[in-house]
Amino acid sequence: MAEAPDHARRIDGRAIAEDLVRRVTEASARLRSDHGIQPGLAVVIVGDDAASQIYVRNKGERTLAAGMRSDTHRLSADTTQTQLLNLIANLNADPGIHGILVQLPLPAPLDAAQVLDAIDPDKDVDGFHVVNAGRLAVGLPGLVPCTPAGALIMLKATLGELSGLNAVIVGRSNIVGKPMAQLLLAQDCTVTVAHSRTRDLLGLCRSADILVAAVGRPEMIRGDWIKPGATVIDVGINRVPSTDPTKAAEGRTRIVGDVAFQEALQVADHVTPVPGGVGPMTIACLLANTYVAACRAAGLAPEVLDA
Repeated sequence: MAEAPDHARRIDGRAIAEDLVRRVTEASARLRSDHGIQPGLAVVIVGDDAASQIYVRNKGERTLAAGMRSDTHRLSADTTQTQLLNLIANLNADPGIHGILVQLPLPAPLDAAQVLDAIDPDKDVDGFHVVNAGRLAVGLPGLVPCTPAGALIMLKATLGELSGLNAVIVGRSNIVGKPMAQLLLAQDCTVTVAHSRTRDLLGLCRSADILVAAVGRPEMIRGDWIKPGATVIDVGINRVPSTDPTKAAEGRTRIVGDVAFQEALQVADHVTPVPGGVGPMTIACLLANTYVAACRAAGLAPEVLDA
């Protein structure tokens, strides 16, 4: 049998994300027409970090395009912890705001953990609150972190049934690794979470039908780490020097994932590119979480969006 071409092996995150955004937009329109409810997302950004400003602008544009209310609160870098917590309290009390997102990182000396803990768990569309982490762990409805939720949607869209597959997650962060493990367990996968202290990491990765890389180390996962026929989800976003010597000398960079993509294409059946893989799914799932939060706040059952 002829080997599949490279483009057939790439999981198109942009296409899957656009399909999810379309369904969220349509569901939100029905929520407005049938119940008079417009999902509302408030994004809070503190300071002048250039990358954060771009992320926040993109989120605002996508929220408005989905027919949702979008409020952006831009605060100066000298904002105090008390001022930030007061804003969060006001947003918690605002019935027109169903989702609250605080853009990270926060400038020092602000305490991000305290700020995130102050968000109403039912408005925590990032899914970072300890209450939502607990709900996910015990299988109760809650708001799930957007990146692992997006990765799961991609896996289901690509593979269909996940039950019985061996999944290895490289990385144990609260934002990606741990919730990804919970989501895959709920799909009846056999899950192993690997980290910096894992013995024989290479051998463990080679056992995975599903390999999720979320460590923040450029191209750490090489082609010979991957089981032939596996599906690889690359969550990493790393800036490295350009391969063009002239551009590198000018300080120009390129973006790569945690997986050596071209090597992975030669071994795996399916691989997410960076960029264009998991990234677009994160914003799509943020919109989905905002819609779900709006429904639950009104005592309504949200439509199923990830089928």
